[in-house]
Amino acid sequence: MRPIYLDYAATTPVDPRVAKKMQAHLMLDGVFGNPASLHFYGQEAKQAVENARMQVAELIHADPSEIIWTSGATESDNLALKGAAHLYQRKGKHIITLKTEHKAVLDSCQHLEKTGFQVTYLTPELNGMLSLDTLRAALRDDTILVSIMHVNNETGVMQDIDAIAQITASHGILFHVDAAQSTGKVKIDLRHTPVDMMSMCAHKVYGPKGIGALYLRRKPRVRVEPLIHGGGHEQGMRSGTLATHQIVGMGEAFSLAQQEMQHDTEVIRQLRDRFLTGLSSVSQLRLNIDLAYIVPHILNLRFDGMLAEAILSQLPHIATSTASACVGKGIEGSYVLRAMGLTDAQAKSSVRFSFGRFTTENEVDEAAQSLSNVFYF
Repeated sequence: MRPIYLDYAATTPVDPRVAKKMQAHLMLDGVFGNPASLHFYGQEAKQAVENARMQVAELIHADPSEIIWTSGATESDNLALKGAAHLYQRKGKHIITLKTEHKAVLDSCQHLEKTGFQVTYLTPELNGMLSLDTLRAALRDDTILVSIMHVNNETGVMQDIDAIAQITASHGILFHVDAAQSTGKVKIDLRHTPVDMMSMCAHKVYGPKGIGALYLRRKPRVRVEPLIHGGGHEQGMRSGTLATHQIVGMGEAFSLAQQEMQHDTEVIRQLRDRFLTGLSSVSQLRLNIDLAYIVPHILNLRFDGMLAEAILSQLPHIATSTASACVGKGIEGSYVLRAMGLTDAQAKSSVRFSFGRFTTENEVDEAAQSLSNVFYF
């Protein structure tokens, strides 16, 4: 019997409707051509790519011309930060980000520091939120870029990107948002929120791994210096033959998310609350984040006096995480939680549970019961 999967924040299974769409773009009897080719097969593939570009744009209320294909949110983060920093460095070399960002942002910032840029790493409030006053105080005359994640991948904390965007726009500073965990789960309308760059991926939204996109605002126009050269694809900002089947998968996943977001969100909220109710008898249980600040699909819990690794070792039939999948086993505890003020011991006692479209009530009940039993036997 396969373990219960409660790690949707790490990745989601591909929706069968997405897989079916992708399959039609792989083989000889399908749309398999190179989208850059000028003959029939290439133009057929190009049309599929452009349709998917439109589907991605529609989810965030952007123009299709503002969508640049990448291999995933990590590449999008790298392209946004490094590409913008190098292209706009004559205006300044100061960047601002948050200590709880994804490693794709933090490591990119550390790389930029080695090449002469200065980075301010802001500390969040105890609830994980960025104080707008803290952000304003960190702005300098030479600040060219602010990068803040929309929904944190470990805690589910959702930042007020509307308010942040108003601040950066009023100062003429570029604003980048890592939206890997929010696209398809939270309404995003870039017609009204002046974000300049936004990173996205498919595999957090029931699409395939290995495909993502970077939104680059067209008015006023934002460009980035490319990281990958060789052919001038994607408006010259990201070269490489486009993976038609993956792109089609991302487009279909985003289209389904737009249709089902409200329903999915409500069902997942009910499942999360059911899970918490099932754990109500566990006296050691603590919420690391107030439910008012988080999206429903991510739940970061702490079990005081117990090591998370020890707890999970007794639950091999539940697949979940102690920290982000991008930072290894997490035996040192989450750097995100420590940045929020939790002690090392508290961070090491924390587990992230995440729910999704295919999570069932029976799975939630069984997981809660099994977890409760750890503390009573």
